[in-house]
Amino acid sequence: MASMRDIKRRKESVSSTGQITKAMKLVATVKLQKAKERAEKSAPYFKKMYEAVCSILIKSGNIDHPMLRGGKTGKRAVVVVSSNRGLAGGYNSNIVKLITGGDFDPKDTVIYAVGRKAKETLARRGYEIAQDYSEVMNEPMFSDAVEIGKQLMEDFEAGKIREIYLAYTVFKNTVSHIPTLQKLLPIDLEHETVKDKKEVNVYDAITLMNYEPAADEAISLIVPKYVNSLIYGAFITSVASENGARMQAMDSATSNAEDMISDLELKYNRARQGAITQELTEIIAGASAIN
Repeated sequence: MASMRDIKRRKESVSSTGQITKAMKLVATVKLQKAKERAEKSAPYFKKMYEAVCSILIKSGNIDHPMLRGGKTGKRAVVVVSSNRGLAGGYNSNIVKLITGGDFDPKDTVIYAVGRKAKETLARRGYEIAQDYSEVMNEPMFSDAVEIGKQLMEDFEAGKIREIYLAYTVFKNTVSHIPTLQKLLPIDLEHETVKDKKEVNVYDAITLMNYEPAADEAISLIVPKYVNSLIYGAFITSVASENGARMQAMDSATSNAEDMISDLELKYNRARQGAITQELTEIIAGASAIN
């Protein structure tokens, strides 16, 4: 059985840790309120952006454009959005599992990392880190998404990569965050065609799109904006998810610390009672020996 001194030291240590986790929970809660509002307001825009571009391409007929044609050479690129800090429960590990648990062979995959935690884990598992944009997650801006999107489009058109995916966490609500893997390019028009026909009038679905200027020029302007917008949308919803996950993790840690303190208090009182009983027994025994 641990001594009273050991129990007291352990209790002080747990209490100190509990105060830290409680403070971190409060900080995460404040950050979550701002990020949550931003994510909820912007989500409809990014959803409509994706649907609009898919609808345009579906109604465009067979357009042979470098930005839409899946490359035959190059690797598969994944933009992985994680956090720069830990203590967020399974937030970062769930993103990593999207890559390692899927069909992304390290020999055929390059990572465009946005966030140190996933980058470090994937690098240890043999994945090539093509670009590191981890500093972006400190304060994500649309200009950051434009920079990443520009690099992706250059590599895609140069044949260095043949497909582009986006791995991020969708913020559903405070306690629900969904790890998501989305294919950016080339767009899977067969899947979207089926969905599109279910959601719109059949005559609208078969009406071809007219372009002004020419289709190739219009696509060259639309697709980069589509890629940039979805990447920026991933940043916003991931920040909200990260703070939500950290708030939950710190809340659980604080609750566990309180439970441990209660258990240690019980053990301390038992040890103290045992020490008092032993001391009384020794006094009585000594008094009896004198008499």
